[in-house]
Amino acid sequence: MIVIIAAVAENYALGKDNQLIWHLPDDFKRFKSLTTGHFIVMGRKTFESFPKPLPNRTHVVISRQKNYKPEGCIVVNSLKEAIESCPKNETIYIIGGGEIYKQSIEIADKIEITRVHHVFDADTFFPEIDFKKWNLIFEEFHSKDATHQFDFSYQTYINKKNTR
Repeated sequence: MIVIIAAVAENYALGKDNQLIWHLPDDFKRFKSLTTGHFIVMGRKTFESFPKPLPNRTHVVISRQKNYKPEGCIVVNSLKEAIESCPKNETIYIIGGGEIYKQSIEIADKIEITRVHHVFDADTFFPEIDFKKWNLIFEEFHSKDATHQFDFSYQTYINKKNTR
């Protein structure tokens, strides 16, 4: 199964200057619980935005740079190669960035979104979800609080091609 996982603003903003724009601790916990023990696929810039590789996950990094070889990662040149490098029975999480999301949205089976209920100035955006192709199967709202500056919702979409 190919699962896209992202935190996305109301205007589909993802980040600015290769950084997240908001800080939602509960979203980080959810991301960790969903992706731990799995293969995570990302672009080079997304990988480089982490202070260090994420523990207990297999990192598959897509890069056009010929000699790019970060320690402990599988490095490939395309999304197709990234998916082929993962075991067939494995849940694969696509974790960004914007260009990798655009390439993967047509082949994904599921989307796990944390919808941040705010509009942000950004330079990287998630592709708009074509609701003719996706069914919302789960939604859970969370109000802003002392540790979360914005209201947000967890949303799970399943590709309609998988529900026939």
